[in-house]
Amino acid sequence: MATKMEHSTDNRHAQASLEHFRQLLHAHMAKKGLRSTDQRRLIIETFFQAPNHVSIEELLAQVRTQDSRVGYATVYRTLKLLTECGVAFERRFGDGLTRYELADDSHHHDHLICVECGEITEFEEPRIENLQEEVATQYGFELKSHKHEMYGICPKCRKKPRRN
Repeated sequence: MATKMEHSTDNRHAQASLEHFRQLLHAHMAKKGLRSTDQRRLIIETFFQAPNHVSIEELLAQVRTQDSRVGYATVYRTLKLLTECGVAFERRFGDGLTRYELADDSHHHDHLICVECGEITEFEEPRIENLQEEVATQYGFELKSHKHEMYGICPKCRKKPRRN
């Protein structure tokens, strides 16, 4: 049975995971000869604390509550950097925005996306995972990764009166 993922996690696990992401980023930046600026650090730490599926615009608004001088391009470049080094995943859910989430491979999840309000619900379903493995094996395919997105109308929007 599918279970909706809770946003609260074991704090020790979350901190260890964030430290791992910081180390990945630090190594990537050192390899590329990039320096760590105050603005970049602020954006990264704000991203680490943001809810999943944050857009550039949403992250920029959060960052600007701490430093109004941070620009869109700086947030954009920092998110691209996080994506390049494997700290973040870029997601597009058909709403015209690029969204970002932590690249936590230890907690794989799939997405239900409401086409009315844009709400994104994360879920885990072992039967789907098992079926994907079976299909890959059936076709002699070595599965490296996947993403599963389902589009529909969420319960809140289904309760709203329909407009014609």
